[in-house]
Amino acid sequence: MTSRICNKAVDESALRGTAAFLAEYASLLSGCGATCIRIEKNARRLADSFGVEFDISIMPTHVYVSVWLDNPAEAVVAFRKTPACGISFNLNAKLSCLSWEVSDNNLGLTAATERFERIRRTKQSGKWETLFLTGLANASFCRLFGGDVIAMLIVFISTLAGYRLKQIMLEDKRDIRLTFLCASFFSAALSAGGHIFNIGSTPEIALGTSVLYLIPGVPYINSVSDLIYRHYLCGFSRFLDAAVLTVCLSTGLCAGMLLLGLKWF
Repeated sequence: MTSRICNKAVDESALRGTAAFLAEYASLLSGCGATCIRIEKNARRLADSFGVEFDISIMPTHVYVSVWLDNPAEAVVAFRKTPACGISFNLNAKLSCLSWEVSDNNLGLTAATERFERIRRTKQSGKWETLFLTGLANASFCRLFGGDVIAMLIVFISTLAGYRLKQIMLEDKRDIRLTFLCASFFSAALSAGGHIFNIGSTPEIALGTSVLYLIPGVPYINSVSDLIYRHYLCGFSRFLDAAVLTVCLSTGLCAGMLLLGLKWF
């Protein structure tokens, strides 16, 4: 009898550790921009490797994980708040690779946890490299829409200034909606110089593409994926978050045009 109680206590302790790990894993994967279907598949792959039954509920700001051995009535539940770590394709890819590594090599919970902690400490891409590449990408969008070389240079400079302002405000923990509005206003005000000083032959394209770097494309794409796979709550939440950010950047663009006296039509 005592041995059975001890075994039950060991099983429950192991289940709690497994549930806590899966909840931490799923919440970090959600925070770095993964879709709900990817979170489900990766977490289930880990649960199968650990030899436990598994269920998960993904909310806009929390993740709930249930694990059990034989009887669902004895399931252990763990939940974690989704961290605001920002979209990171590098972190997303590493976490996905971890699930395959655990599955293919039959790694235990201890080894998986050690690898997960190393991934969690992954440094983000260098901010200066990101700043420069974002400027080049936005200048390329300007060219794609028919902008001339002068317009591309204007967009490159305005993007560098606006994105750097965004980085500074986010580092200072400013509200992301205010950050998008201010960055958009700053970029629009700088790019409007082409109109004011008659620089280049396509100043309107420079102005229109100067804020494209702020478009929340990943949340829009993820919201569609979540809706397709019937994660309606997360899908609508992500869509509304992206829509609010789009309104903020549009407001900043319009404010910049209004302040500098540019005609809208």
